Amino acid sequence: MNWCEVQEAWSQFKPVLKSYWRELTDKDLERVDGRRDELLAALQRRYGYADGEAEREIAFFEKDIRLAGAVK
Repeated sequence: MNWCEVQEAWSQFKPVLKSYWRELTDKDLERVDGRRDELLAALQRRYGYADGEAEREIAFFEKDIRLAGAVK
């Protein structure tokens, strides 16, 4: 699944994102509003990830949600 698909169905993906990153708040997800760069920034703020680490986390998420039942 590519990020455009996540962005288009953002409201459906918010609960899935929260199952991956429980420290993200509803306000964080509202701010992200489907923008990948904003998710990267939110992960850096909440988890203290470096750029590369946050990018790897998002890439893992993108790969993992291709599978059925991706909620952790």
